[in-house]
Amino acid sequence: MPGGPVTPEDVAAAPPLQPKAASDIVVTPAKPVAPTSVAAPVDPLRPEEAVNLDASSARVDLWARVRTGFSVPDLDNDYVRRAEQWYSQRPDYVQRMTERGGRYLYHIVEEVQRRGLPTELALLPFIESAFNPQALSSAKASGMWQFMPATGRDFELRQNMFRDDRRDVLASTRAALDYLTRLYGMFGDWHLALAAYNWGEGNVQRAIARNERAGQPTDYESLRMPEETRYYVPKLQAVKNIVLRPDAFALTLPALENHPYFLGVPIERDIDVAVAARLAGLSLEEFKALNPQMNQPVILAAGTPQVLLPYDNASIFVNNLTRYRGQLASWTAWVVPRTMRPADVARELDVDEDTLREANRIPMRMLVKAGSTLIVPRAADAASNVAGHIADNASIALAPDVPPLQRVVLKAGRKGETVASVARRTRTTTAQLAAWNKVAARGRFAPGASVVLYLPAKAAQVAMASAAPEPAQAQAAKASASARGKASRSVARPATQQRRAVAAARPAATQRTAAARPAATRAVASRNGSMRVAEARDSIRR
Repeated sequence: MPGGPVTPEDVAAAPPLQPKAASDIVVTPAKPVAPTSVAAPVDPLRPEEAVNLDASSARVDLWARVRTGFSVPDLDNDYVRRAEQWYSQRPDYVQRMTERGGRYLYHIVEEVQRRGLPTELALLPFIESAFNPQALSSAKASGMWQFMPATGRDFELRQNMFRDDRRDVLASTRAALDYLTRLYGMFGDWHLALAAYNWGEGNVQRAIARNERAGQPTDYESLRMPEETRYYVPKLQAVKNIVLRPDAFALTLPALENHPYFLGVPIERDIDVAVAARLAGLSLEEFKALNPQMNQPVILAAGTPQVLLPYDNASIFVNNLTRYRGQLASWTAWVVPRTMRPADVARELDVDEDTLREANRIPMRMLVKAGSTLIVPRAADAASNVAGHIADNASIALAPDVPPLQRVVLKAGRKGETVASVARRTRTTTAQLAAWNKVAARGRFAPGASVVLYLPAKAAQVAMASAAPEPAQAQAAKASASARGKASRSVARPATQQRRAVAAARPAATQRTAAARPAATRAVASRNGSMRVAEARDSIRR
């Protein structure tokens, strides 16, 4: 759409966008509103000067300007040659990296030279992020200059739910050069300052102190440091060598003219990212390349007073915005007055719960804590901007949506119990139970000791019921059953004794029988023998 005004119908006709992206907006025309006044685009570094692309200085090769500002002492070692070889074997990568860097390099070189710093520093984003302002490392370093969250806060880079200034092109460049200037002031050596930017100033100071105690040199190449840091400064040297002599590495650098790639356009009203991109005649990807700090689908004027746009698109944006009569922002901010469920928020604001969850990335079974800021659909007739203190400090805090807990006091068993056994019995964790009762997780409760638990309502009722005194009827029934058991045992006792006497008599009888058996056998044998002798005598007589 370059060159032509954007109408509300144009914006409404935009294709639907993915809900979790910053472009999750379907804008519909609202009631006609007054024209929006917009200040003229300016160079963010020299807002008082008009940008003249026809000036002779604008036609100077920016790479030549970078080369003339080199002043960091050269390194020459195997690490440098390894990095040179790596880049020279990847011409497509170098081409993409330098073309991407062309958006930002003029601004960085201007800021570097305004401070009187060596222009090698303007090449640092080549090795930090390949000039990708949306880069995010596994260690959570973010942006073109790869600031860690804590370091970013030290240099006034705001990080809240609406924006992350570590990704802001202007703010992060200012902070990075502030940090590098401070590091050079600490070490008085650019190689050490660069190593500290990568490794941390405290680590470099300790490495220097270690070498001093050992009577060893304290220059960059003499310090013991991690391999990543050992390779860090040589990589910058390799990029410097490529910029100085691209032909020597069979590489070609894209032509860059010596004038701003982008201008800053002041924003006086909240505006959706998608609307701003369309008014500027840019795709969302192109818009975010210069404004990557946005965390939400809406730009808040109080927190982001200007957007960056390519030189030609800046004037297109101004012309279209002044003629636009539609709703600029379809989202606004709402501060949660008390801890609430998303469903309750949706009912209170009369918005769709799924839309609310997706826009704020709220998982299921989570509560939104009091004081949190939510992004919510804006009423069509609402024209006021989000307040500055919300735009600068907004955050969201969530908590598990679990049933309320009740305090329950039980008694440990008569023989005492371990913390672990009570935890198993009450289906809690040993750590929880120990914390509630201020005892060691491996400890024991004395017999009859009070044990405090915090349980959900139903579990608390079960636990209290099991520990409550028995009703009188139940006690009487138990006593009766006990008496019957005793009577049964007393009636059974004589019979049991009689059975025991009989059982005891059996072995004696058995023993007597066994003892009598040999004698009887001998008597029978004797009688049989006598009979056989008598029979023999009679036979002889006959």
